[in-house]
Amino acid sequence: MAEERKNDQFDFDYDPQEVFDWIGKASERYQQLIEQLMQRQQGSMSDPSLSVLFDMNDNFQKMTEHLAINPMVLFDEQMRLMQAQMQLWQNAARQLLGEEVDPVVEPAHDDRRFKDAEWADNLLFDFIKQSYLLFARCVLNVVHGVEGLSDHTRQQVDFYARQYVNALSPSNFIATNPEVLRTTIASRGQNLLRGMEQLVEDLKRSSEGLNVSMTDLSAFKLGENVATTPGEVVFQNDLMQLIQYHPATDQQYRTPLLIVPPWINKYYILDLRESNSFVRWLTAQGHSVFIISWVNPGPSLRDKGWVEYMEEGPITAMDVVKEITGEKQVNLLSYCIGGTLTASMLAYLSAKRQAARVQSVTYMATLQDFSEPGEIGVFINEASLSGLERQMERNGYLDGRAMAFSFNLLRENDLFWSFFINNYLKGERPQAFDLLYWNSDGTNMPAKMHSFYLRNMYQYNRLIEPGGIELEGVKIDLRKIKTPAYFVSTIQDHIARWTSTYKGALLHSGPVKFVLSGSGHIAGIVNPPSKQKYGYWTNPSLAETPQAWFAGAEKHEGSWWPDWQAWMLENQYVVEDDKVPAREPGKAVTNAEKYQVIEAAPGSYVKRKISEVLQAEHTPT
Repeated sequence: MAEERKNDQFDFDYDPQEVFDWIGKASERYQQLIEQLMQRQQGSMSDPSLSVLFDMNDNFQKMTEHLAINPMVLFDEQMRLMQAQMQLWQNAARQLLGEEVDPVVEPAHDDRRFKDAEWADNLLFDFIKQSYLLFARCVLNVVHGVEGLSDHTRQQVDFYARQYVNALSPSNFIATNPEVLRTTIASRGQNLLRGMEQLVEDLKRSSEGLNVSMTDLSAFKLGENVATTPGEVVFQNDLMQLIQYHPATDQQYRTPLLIVPPWINKYYILDLRESNSFVRWLTAQGHSVFIISWVNPGPSLRDKGWVEYMEEGPITAMDVVKEITGEKQVNLLSYCIGGTLTASMLAYLSAKRQAARVQSVTYMATLQDFSEPGEIGVFINEASLSGLERQMERNGYLDGRAMAFSFNLLRENDLFWSFFINNYLKGERPQAFDLLYWNSDGTNMPAKMHSFYLRNMYQYNRLIEPGGIELEGVKIDLRKIKTPAYFVSTIQDHIARWTSTYKGALLHSGPVKFVLSGSGHIAGIVNPPSKQKYGYWTNPSLAETPQAWFAGAEKHEGSWWPDWQAWMLENQYVVEDDKVPAREPGKAVTNAEKYQVIEAAPGSYVKRKISEVLQAEHTPT
């Protein structure tokens, strides 16, 4: 019955008035500190921040103009909201009289903000929750119902409206979150003090926006409990260190495997712990594994562009691997933006008649056709890019912390507000989680490279145009790539949508296999056979559309990793009967004196934090 709703969580033995007075004072001080810190942040608004603000205003003005043409969208939603609010008040009155009623509105099944029992069992919090959900539904329905907006404008208005609505959630405030209230009363406000301390720490290590701590950063150390696969750095230049891993088998496949990871984050996403390390699994299968560890750049590398990343990255790495192993060919395995670079490099090598250097290529969650870039497209417009370029021209780089904040807003409830509540309102310290540690360990982007990438790929989608991009005087064409390719994407990816990555698979002229893994951009790729957590889909045919491909696809349980290994063996990109004695780092076939061990893996480049890089180059952090 309604009158039996649970309220005993708030029963304590001491004077409640004293507690509430103390909480009020602590809350007031807490809000004052937040306002002071936020004012300090806002006082140094950058070109990108101002550009986004002006762009947001412009987009909402466009929406308002279209609403004026067809005001019935707003009128209908207002009437629907009023009717629902009246029903909610009536339900509240009936509940006070002891009746049971069905809710007017309920959270989505995957909305974790209102999982606490008090949101349903306590009449007051239930009313607050439903009032908020009705308001949120009204706002978003109005935005979705406006006709005449371009797809890009609609996407941006929807994004900004969603940020506004989710920021106003009652779960984000002390007085309207039952969990926070219980914790505050029980601890006499000590949770708020701990939260203030955590907030100050997080703001100190933030750039623009607020980089909320997602994990216990002190719980991990590279080379000790993450990035632990044994290996050695055998080469380095301004942009990368090349790691050669120790063999895990007595014999190794003759053709070496070179991994080209993304440089937006660090390579060890593929080498977290022993149980989920893709690198360690590859060595156990008998592969001779090399991986590029990209530098965390500062202002001094401002002029390193896409060409430099290609030539000083995978092309140089292939040269080194050739001299170390004596093999003329490599198998390439690439990930995210590392895959985009790899595709452009293969087109470049094809134009220069050097494509035979690569025997096979694997693209993991890689965009080549950027016509549907996913939710990140909300940040891609002339106003935002111009502001970003002005800032990068001054600084020489894009701060990786600002980029991480933007990416987290694409999943704001999961990647921002949930941690905001736990850290600052509940006063809980983040738990140790290796994946979130990696996610918090960002890198900067050199100005020249990042501007080229955003303009040519995301804004103009020139990579898919024959001759649309020129590298070192060579006009490249992805359609000229005949290298056998294995594409693996993930069904819930919001960074590289699988329907977009599929379009890239259609561009290549050589044999292509497309595989779709479960989960998202990270978990769907780092999905070891030992977990058997997510399945994957395969289809021997490459249909004209991703929808047609999926309609004919077969679902498999477990990890896609063994499927990839089977593909390599079936097509003889590695040959079981053609193996060589295990290759140890520091024992190059040619120029042995040139490729001595520099340092143990994971190397020094990957250990450089953004703050350390900027301090070393005397740049404000």
